[in-house]
Order: sequence, then C-alpha cells, then structure tokens
Amino acid sequence: MKEADIRRKYIEFFKSKGHQEIKSAPVIPENDPTCLFTTAGMHPLVPYLQGAKHPAGRRLTDFQKCIRTGDIDEVGDAVHRTFFEMLGNWSLGDYFKKEAIGFSFEFLTGKENLNIPVDMLAVTVFAGDEDCPFDAEAFEIWKSHGIPEARIAKLGKKDNWWGPAGVTGPCGPDTEMFYWTGPLPAPEVFDPADKRWVEIWNDVFMQYNKTADGTFEPLAQKNVDTGMGLERVTAILQGKTSCYETEIFAPIFAKLDEIRKVEPVEGARSSSERIIADHLRAATFILADGITPGKVDQPYVLRRLIRRAIREGRKLGIEGHFTSQIAEAVIGEFGDVYPELREKAAVIKEELDREEKQFAITLEKGTHEFQKLIDRVPPHIAKKVISGKNAFNLYETYGFPTELTVEMAREKGFEVDRAGYDAAFARHQELSRAGAEQKFKGGLADSSEETARLHSATHLLQAALRKVLGEHVEQRGSNITAERLRFDFSHEEKMTPEQLKQAEDLVNDAIRRDLPITCEEMSVEEAKKSGAMGLFENKYTANVKVYTMGDASKEICGGPHASHTGELGHFRIVKEESSSRGVRRIKAVLEHN
Repeated sequence: MKEADIRRKYIEFFKSKGHQEIKSAPVIPENDPTCLFTTAGMHPLVPYLQGAKHPAGRRLTDFQKCIRTGDIDEVGDAVHRTFFEMLGNWSLGDYFKKEAIGFSFEFLTGKENLNIPVDMLAVTVFAGDEDCPFDAEAFEIWKSHGIPEARIAKLGKKDNWWGPAGVTGPCGPDTEMFYWTGPLPAPEVFDPADKRWVEIWNDVFMQYNKTADGTFEPLAQKNVDTGMGLERVTAILQGKTSCYETEIFAPIFAKLDEIRKVEPVEGARSSSERIIADHLRAATFILADGITPGKVDQPYVLRRLIRRAIREGRKLGIEGHFTSQIAEAVIGEFGDVYPELREKAAVIKEELDREEKQFAITLEKGTHEFQKLIDRVPPHIAKKVISGKNAFNLYETYGFPTELTVEMAREKGFEVDRAGYDAAFARHQELSRAGAEQKFKGGLADSSEETARLHSATHLLQAALRKVLGEHVEQRGSNITAERLRFDFSHEEKMTPEQLKQAEDLVNDAIRRDLPITCEEMSVEEAKKSGAMGLFENKYTANVKVYTMGDASKEICGGPHASHTGELGHFRIVKEESSSRGVRRIKAVLEHN
C-alpha cells in the first residue's frame, strides 16, 4: 500500500465516523513558547484541548507536517528523520476510550482499511502507580476486540503516559499499538523489549489534571489525541526495513542520482544520501512556511539542515549547486498534498541557491582559519597535532566539515586529535539535547491571563506595523511567554527609533481607548470579505474565528485573548533586531501600573 493510499484511507475512514478534516498547520507553531517547530499534530489544537470551541466541531482528523531536530546528528541511519507526517484524530470532550480504541482497531484490521491480521498486533496500556490506577478500561476494551491478554503489556508512566507539558496541566494514560516485523508466526506473548515489535499508533487519553501540589484530579473535558507516523506505517506495510526504501523518497534519490550522473541503485542508500534527502525535504517545507536561513532559533536550524546536506553532497563528489534541484523533486512529490510548496517554489529555490553561495564563502573562511592553526605550530615539533577543540571549533563556528579538516591536515603532515574532537562533539550533543528537551518538548502552551493579554498585544502590534511600515508587513512567527512577546515580521530594513515610537504609540492608543475584543465564527471567505487579516491561510478550516479589537485590529486567530484592550497595560518595545534574511524581530512587554 502506497503512502498516498494510506493518507487518503485514514482521512476518509475518520470522516465516515463523523470527524471533520482540518488542514495541516505550518511547521512553525503559533504562539507556543515550548517549541521551535510543530512536533506533533496536537500543537495547533492547544486552545481546543484546553476547552475552547473549535470551529469545525468536537471530532477532528488531519495529516500534519512535523519537524523534530533533537536527534539531528543521528539522521543518516535507517531510522531517524527530521521531517515526517503524522496522521491524527481527536475527540474534544466527545467520545472517549471505547470509541477511540474501536476506531483504531477497525482501521488497522478492516479489510477496506489497512487489513492487518489481528495476530500481527500487540498493545500496551498504563499499569497504574501510586498516582493513578491501572487502565483497566483500556485493557478490557482491547480484550473485547480479540487481542489476547498475553499480547497486552502493562507498562508504567515512562512508556504509557502523556504529560503534563509543564509542571501542571492536562495529562493521562495512553495505549500504544505494535506490529510484528520479525519471522512468522509472531510470538504468542508480547515482549515490549523485543525491537521486532514496532510501534505504529498511539492513543492518548487526557483525563487528568496534575495540580500544583502533585495530585491528579479528573478533567472536566476529557480528550482523545492520537498519532500515527505515516512514513513508518508505509514502510511496515510494504515490508521495508526503512522508510528511505519506500516510494516516499524515490523521486528525491532519483534526482540525486541524476545530479551525480550515476546509475540508480536498488535497496539501501548510503548515510550521505539519506541525510541529503531528509534534510532538504525538511528545509523545503520550512522555507515554504516563511522561514529563511539565519543565526537563531528556526532560521538557525534551517541553515544547519541545508549546510549539512551540502557537506554530504561534497562527500558524494557533487561540485556545483544542487540543493534547489532536490527541492524541485520534493515539490513535485508533495505539491498536490501541500499546495504551499508550489506557491512558494520560486522563493524556496532562490533561498537555497543563495545559501549555497553563502556557504561557499563560509568554507573559504574555514580554510583560512585552518591555515592559521597550521601556521601557529612551530616547524621543529616532530608530531604535529590539531587539537580536538580546534577541529570542533572549525566545524561548529565555520561549518567546516571535520572530514575535510582531517584530509587537509594529513596533506600538511598533521594529525587531528579525534578523541578530543569526539569528546567536544559529545558535550555539544548533550547541550543540544538538554536544549531540545525544553525547546522541542511540545505540549500545551501557557494560557494564563498574562499570556492572553500579550497575545492580544501582538494583534495590535501587527496592525500598527502595517500602518507605520506598509502593508507588506506579515507575521513570520510569534513566541509568547507569560513575561514577554516576540513577534517576527516581513521587513527588509532596521526600524528607526521614530518608527518604533510610532508603532508603540499606536498600540498604546488602542489600549487607552479600552476597545472591546470580540470573537465571531464565520467562513474563510466571509472573513476575507470582512477585511480580517489571515496569515498561513492553508491551515484554516471551512470556519474560522475572527477577533476584532474595535477599529484597531481584525484578524483570524484561535485565541486566547483579553476581553478589552484596556486590560493590557502599557505596551513597551524592548528590542528590534534581525531574525533572518528579510525578517525583523520585535521583543516587547506589557507593564502594569
């Protein structure tokens, strides 16, 4: 079964069960300070999982593009990827475990669906602990569908519990479904430690709220959040050991073979080929959602993905520019499913070409720094060594490939301290992972009153910037915590002090007038006709929420917001700086008397 068939079958199945299809959100989360990227299908649904009414109803389904870069250095093996698609279905206070598990079982085993034999499946459920009881309900539901007890493993919070995202908040047990990939017949007893059992689906039951004192109380609105990795399921159903061997990556590898002028190969691809395919697929999607290469946050990750792909291309002997050609293959493969790829095709290729040119300059700088290291070593020293710290600095600061450092060092009669380099690299990975646990942990973002006020302030700020700078200004990202807002917007030049003062005054004038903040549900077309600002339009469902703040702002948004602008306090811009090429960033706070 092909990826496109699985995607279509999934959506049609859940639509037949009363779910409304919603469009994939951008890979850049909106106003979620816990994540740089959308790492799961739940992120765009945060307000609705917290109780807000979704315009499309209480039963939803979609396929969501996701980015995870916590293990970026592991990409290149047969398993890891940075970009993937997640199939999901949700119940927002509607059905719960019986229906959710029933839907999962029917889709997995139904002849018109995935048609997986029951004896190829096993499941896990929450075992219970001192905080919350054993999930006997899920256990009995699986038994009622014919899953024998020996195939139902009871595991603890480490394996079968979701959340909360922070110290407190919604959380609950989950149940995971596994498929046997080893020799037939599958074992009668399920051993979760046996890696031949591969997880293919996860149903999360948000039924508790963890309070500040550490207790778990029942949630007023119980939700279901599910996720199935499309690439993984495709590989499993095709009997492949890796999704890189499926038709998903075939057009990308074919284009890479064409660029290299080599004959197509069957079976497994090299680490370099997999890195290029994964990284440039991810980069193409990130570029389509308005991010350009830069020095911090998402722009930095994007630059790292592109440059790592370029380095691997050089290992394969590719001399000229090639990344935009790979992007063309990605756009051709996914453009029908994600129209934004075709709409932004010219920009995507232009940015990739520009980054390749910039990286060539970077490599030249790295070569210059390498030569400085060589020149500092006295000629009379018998054993000439480039320290691991210096070799890693060439890689981290200048993006200089370590393999190139080793090769050039050998030509000059030097060695590279690989043990020292590996130690420096390991420290870097530990710091990256620690950061990833914070930046990429995902979950329900803060929805306090202060956050709602800052969210409202971003609407006023965008309206003010469009008046001061022009209507070319569009949101390119937003990050809000309880303390401050960060707003990225399209604009080429640094704002002058006078422009910053004008924007600040316009926002504070709207606050002073204490305008009512109202919300209406309407169709996308009605919202456009009403003059509402609508960014990332590809994510909107048939109906949307439009927030109006008097005559100051009218914008499509999911919330949360204050009820009057007068609640916001005094708005002050703290900093204005470059975020990435063609994108400026404002950091601002709300001060209260």
